[in-house]
Amino acid sequence: MSSTVATQKGPRGSRVKLGGSILAMVLLENGRQIRGRMNQLSVNGGLLSLERPLDEGIEVTVVFHLGFSLRCRARMLFPMWATQGCMQPFRFLELSDANRAGLKRELETLVRGGAPQEEEEAE
Repeated sequence: MSSTVATQKGPRGSRVKLGGSILAMVLLENGRQIRGRMNQLSVNGGLLSLERPLDEGIEVTVVFHLGFSLRCRARMLFPMWATQGCMQPFRFLELSDANRAGLKRELETLVRGGAPQEEEEAE
């Protein structure tokens, strides 16, 4: 029997460009804490500005405040070097329904307030 993976059809939520205005803390499994700034955010993940890149694929806890405090597990994706430091995308792994709804609500508030956004393409 073959298994199939359900993929999302149609447009996904938009990414809000924050330009580093939101501080974030990345907690590694060894207890190390890394400070960064959130550059983009969506209900699926985001893009952090970090001094040094983290290994692709590691699981971390991301902590930030956007109208409410959010602390959740995430997987780091392939980093990209920037003018100063690097930009490291991540994808949320364990985002509760309540946190997802709260995050969506806060992102919509930012968009209504004029925050730049970028529509995500369907996979």
